[in-house]
Amino acid sequence: MREQDNSVGVVRADPPVAAGERAMLESWLEFHRATLLTKCGGLTDDELRTRSVPPSSLSLLGLVGHLTGVERNWFRSAFAPLDAPVTDGADGRTDIDFDDVADVDTATVMARFHAEVEHSRRVAAEQPSLDTLGTGIRGGQRIAPSLRWVYVHMIEEYARHNGHADLLRERIDGAVGV
Repeated sequence: MREQDNSVGVVRADPPVAAGERAMLESWLEFHRATLLTKCGGLTDDELRTRSVPPSSLSLLGLVGHLTGVERNWFRSAFAPLDAPVTDGADGRTDIDFDDVADVDTATVMARFHAEVEHSRRVAAEQPSLDTLGTGIRGGQRIAPSLRWVYVHMIEEYARHNGHADLLRERIDGAVGV
């Protein structure tokens, strides 16, 4: 497994090409978590707040806040619901992570992300199998996703947003392939 260290102290390891299912899913999710942080590395607070293009409110800091909520929703709330209920969007605002970046402290957003990811890792590790069912709401409907589904969904979510992060980073300083 090749590892890449970068300016922000994030080690991004290539997922193995052959492994058990759980190890494979975990390694791909870790790769995408590290990719997001790598895209944010070496930038100022103002650069992290830089929007893509109007009318989009997309920014790197907004992506970190959004993915913090996604981690919370699909690991903490689905598998440890008594630990912390989902509150994102409770006021009807679904893009709050993107809209409010001018008013948040960057260090706080990053600390919340790291704490939520650590909690997600612990919650996932406590589940006996990928077939363990959690609880959740998707499209307004109550669902019972398996841990496997949550891993696949999280990988998809990060991969999509890391594509956005690629474009945002290139717009900010021209860096590509970070």
